[in-house]
Amino acid sequence: MARPPRWQSTLDASVEEACLAVRLYNDPAETRSFEGFVVHMHLAWLYLLHAEFIRDLVDYRYWDPNRKKRLLRIDGEPKMWELERCLRERWPDSADVVRANLSLFIRLRNRLEHRHAHADAALMVTLSGHAHALLINYEQELTNQFGDDRSLALRLRIPLFVGTFSPQGEQALRTLRKTLPADLQGFITDYESGLAEATVIDSRYEFRLRATIELAPKDPEAIAIQFTRYDDLTDVERAAVEKMGRRGQVIVRDRKQPVSGLGRLMPKSAAAEVESSIPFAFNLNHFAAAWRREQVRPPSGDPHPDRTKPDFCEYDEPTKSYRYTRAYVNYLIKKCGTAEGFQAVTGMPPRFQPGAEGRAELG
Repeated sequence: MARPPRWQSTLDASVEEACLAVRLYNDPAETRSFEGFVVHMHLAWLYLLHAEFIRDLVDYRYWDPNRKKRLLRIDGEPKMWELERCLRERWPDSADVVRANLSLFIRLRNRLEHRHAHADAALMVTLSGHAHALLINYEQELTNQFGDDRSLALRLRIPLFVGTFSPQGEQALRTLRKTLPADLQGFITDYESGLAEATVIDSRYEFRLRATIELAPKDPEAIAIQFTRYDDLTDVERAAVEKMGRRGQVIVRDRKQPVSGLGRLMPKSAAAEVESSIPFAFNLNHFAAAWRREQVRPPSGDPHPDRTKPDFCEYDEPTKSYRYTRAYVNYLIKKCGTAEGFQAVTGMPPRFQPGAEGRAELG
């Protein structure tokens, strides 16, 4: 049996933390379930990004600024990047919506102290959309980087979450929201005042859904709850929906049916995607040179074609071909974005795409 990749244990720890966070969030018996959700999602994101860095050979340790060849240590162990530092590496653009959502919870975690224990329920109501976005963003990053077979959907039974559909329940939630301590309410207001409007209304920052109750006769062919997507509505129907107040919340999770090669790319598509994201020409020859130099897959005719780097490439037995993961494409984009990285990965000198040289100099 092949030895698991170095990042596997870190990724496993990340998924376990995310599963625990969701269980705490959905457990009404937990008196501080929202605080537990924030803490464990913080760890889930930290371990997920560390797993990506291990895979991509990014050194995420702190070095002594006075002695460049000496690591900073805590209790004898190397000091690793905290989540805030990881965000700057993963999303260099400070205006990135996913980074904005994560930064909110990093700052919130630092403020969740014992004096705010009674505010847990009010925080959950106030930030429920932000919390759902935090989880959905995690799922997106997890599957994009490590494949759809890592999805939390395979580990969790995520229930439909219904806040309330009754006028009495709506009023109860509004009253509960007003109990949020002034300093926490001020913290949220101050944080969002520094964000662009496009970020605040983005579903990756705060996930919002409206649900409308339709009372209808019993129909043996109908299901109990019917969901209509916003994109499927007419302009008139959308205008009517926009005028509705928030009467409740429903979280919808799409289920992906088993599909062979889901999320995988063939060499031509993978090379084209890399080229569209870097300033240099990148064709199938460059792509082949890259997987050969880093032994992502065996050469043609190898007696063991299945011995690939599974996080980057998979062998398809029925078609006798190789398919490449989204993580590998992201890896090539990151490495080949500079002339030095392009040379190291492909062994070939980079050549600017027409017009790209000027854009690169301006950048």
